Amino acid sequence: MRFLSEPAHDLTYSDVFLVPSRSDLGSRLDVDLTTTDGSGATIPVIVANMTAVAGRRMAETVARRGGIVILPQDIPVDVVAEVISWVKSRDLVSDTPLTLGPTATTGHALSLLPKRAHGAVVVLADDGRPIGIVTEADCTGVDRFTQLSQVMSQELLTLSAGTDPERAFGMLHDGRHRVAPVVDSAGRCVGILTRTGALRATLYQPAVDERGRLRIGAALGINGDVAGKAKLLLDAGADLLVVDTAHGHQDKMVQALRSVREVTPSVPVVAGNVVTPAGVADLIEAGADIVKVGVGPGAMCTTRMMTAVGRPQFSAVLECAAEARRLGRHIWADGGVRYPRDVALALAAGAASVMIGSWFVGTCESPGDVFRDADGRLYKESFGMASARAVRLRAAADSPFERARKELFEEGISSSRMYLDQQRPGVEDLLDAITAGLRSACTYAGADSLEALHENAVVGIQSAAGYAEGMPLQTSW
Repeated sequence: MRFLSEPAHDLTYSDVFLVPSRSDLGSRLDVDLTTTDGSGATIPVIVANMTAVAGRRMAETVARRGGIVILPQDIPVDVVAEVISWVKSRDLVSDTPLTLGPTATTGHALSLLPKRAHGAVVVLADDGRPIGIVTEADCTGVDRFTQLSQVMSQELLTLSAGTDPERAFGMLHDGRHRVAPVVDSAGRCVGILTRTGALRATLYQPAVDERGRLRIGAALGINGDVAGKAKLLLDAGADLLVVDTAHGHQDKMVQALRSVREVTPSVPVVAGNVVTPAGVADLIEAGADIVKVGVGPGAMCTTRMMTAVGRPQFSAVLECAAEARRLGRHIWADGGVRYPRDVALALAAGAASVMIGSWFVGTCESPGDVFRDADGRLYKESFGMASARAVRLRAAADSPFERARKELFEEGISSSRMYLDQQRPGVEDLLDAITAGLRSACTYAGADSLEALHENAVVGIQSAAGYAEGMPLQTSW
C-alpha cells in the first residue's frame, strides 16, 4: 500500500480513500477473499467476542458464509463446550429451522420469528414431519392464542437433505416458494432453505475444520488459571483461542500468552489489543500467531473519552500490520468499522481480517431479545465489554461489595440501541454488503486477492467535506 501524499498525522477510516487503478479483472467474482492467517476463514470477517453479538445462531450463520465467531470469555466453559458441539453439528447449506407443533399459538410463533432471518416457523407433526409453514403475515390480524393449525400454509415444498443448492433454487423459484423445509430420508425436518440461502450457498464457501464441520473460536482472559482454561477450550473443540484484554501490551498478557502457548495448541492463538508495532512484536515473541489491533474505536467503547488512550484505527492497523508481516505473522483490525468501505480500507492497510461487533448486534442472529420503540421500529441492545453491565455479569460470583467496587470503574456503554433493518434484518444481509463492497474495491485496485489488494492499494487523504461528498442522499437537496 502507498499514499498519494505522506500523512502529517494519524488517520482513521473516514480520513482516507482508495484511488482506482488499472485493472484486468472482468468480474468481482474473480476476487478470492480467503484469508491467509491460518484461521480457516474464507472471508475476512471475524465476529467479536461480545456478549451482545456472539452466540450460537451468529456462529452457525457466519461460519456457513465463511467467517468465524469468537465466543466471549465470560461464558462458563461447559456452556461454551455445548455451543461449540451444537455449531459443529449444523448443516453447511441449510439453516436451523424454527419449529413448533400445530397446537402452538401465533403468539408463540411471533416470539420466535425474530430469532432467524428466514422469517418462517415450520409446523411439525409428532413424528417430526413438516405439515405447514407459518410467517409473520399469517399471524397478523388474528388473536395471539390462535393455534398454528388454523393459520399455517399447507402448500409445502420439501427439499431432500443434500439437494444441490442450484437445483434447490430452481425448485423454489419454479414453485413460487420463498422457503422450504429440508427433510431427511424418513421425512423428518432437519433444516430450512430459502431462495436467497440457496443462492448464497453457491457464492460463499463455509469455514470448516479438518472434519468438514463449521469453525468457531473462543476467548479467554489473562487472569486466573489461563493455561487450564485454554486446555478446556481446546478439549471442547475450539478452532481458535483468543487471549483478550483491553490493554494487551502488559506483562500479565505476555505471561498469559506464554502459558497458553505451553499448552501447545494445534490451533492459532490470537492476542490483543494493541496499537503499536512494539506491542505487536512483544505479543508475537510471546507466542501469538495473530494480534488484535484497536484501542478505543468501537461503537460501545468510551476508552478514548475516559482516558485519552488509543489511536486512530487506520494508522494503527497500517503500522501494526507492517510489523506483523516483518515477523511472519498477522493482525486483525478490531473495531471502528461502520461501512463496507472501512473493511476494504483495513485490509488494504494490511490486516488479515476485520473484527466486527456492534454493527452485527442489530441482526436476527445476535443473542439479545428484540424490542420495539415508540415508533414501532425493532432494535436490540448492545453494550461494551468494559461497561458496568458487562462487569456486573463477569463478577456475578463475587461478593456484593467486590462487585460494587468493580462497577465503579467502567469504560464502555451499558445500553445502546442497534436497530434492525426491516428489509435486510439478517447478518447474512450485512455479509452480502461487506463482501460485495470488498470485491468491488479489489477490482478497482486491480487485485484478485486480499494480498494483492494490500500490494496494489493507493490511498489518499481527504477532508471531512470529501468524506461527506461520498455519502448517498436519501432525499434530494
